[in-house]
Amino acid sequence: MAELATIARPYAEALFDSAGSDLAGTQAWLEPLAAVGGDARLLAFAADPKVDAGQVLNLITGVLKSPLPTLGMNFLRAVIENGRLAALPEIARQFAAKASAVHGVSEALIQSAFPVGEAEIAALLPSLEKRFGCKLKAIVQVVPELIGGVRVTVGDEVLDTSVKARLAQMQAALAS
Repeated sequence: MAELATIARPYAEALFDSAGSDLAGTQAWLEPLAAVGGDARLLAFAADPKVDAGQVLNLITGVLKSPLPTLGMNFLRAVIENGRLAALPEIARQFAAKASAVHGVSEALIQSAFPVGEAEIAALLPSLEKRFGCKLKAIVQVVPELIGGVRVTVGDEVLDTSVKARLAQMQAALAS
């Protein structure tokens, strides 16, 4: 996964620089584009040596509900011509993170062993914002392997209060 993030970073940064002050407008067309770009059937079609870049471009633009602006078309052409279609979802994720950072908001990946409701997230966010020192946008993910508790990742910081992490700490303490 790190390789895909490394591939996506220059595209996300270039798109961010090109978008200028229209970050919300760019996100509006980038998110549906990333959803289409992440489709396995599209990636298989694009990988076919008999298919040229123009056919892939026409297929993608035909599937989208609204037409892409000039910046979007140029961006999509560059991604297709450089064989980076599989990186589109990661490019969109990195672009969104950069756009959120401009507004002082960071993404918080909240992983829980069980589904977490909106009310629980709303109650948890203020303490997490205080702990991490910034406004947070929650992304919730269910990870049954945690057994219980939550693991919160903001940028490169991780707050792990899961049962799995506590068991690992106990195992390490007993082994030493």
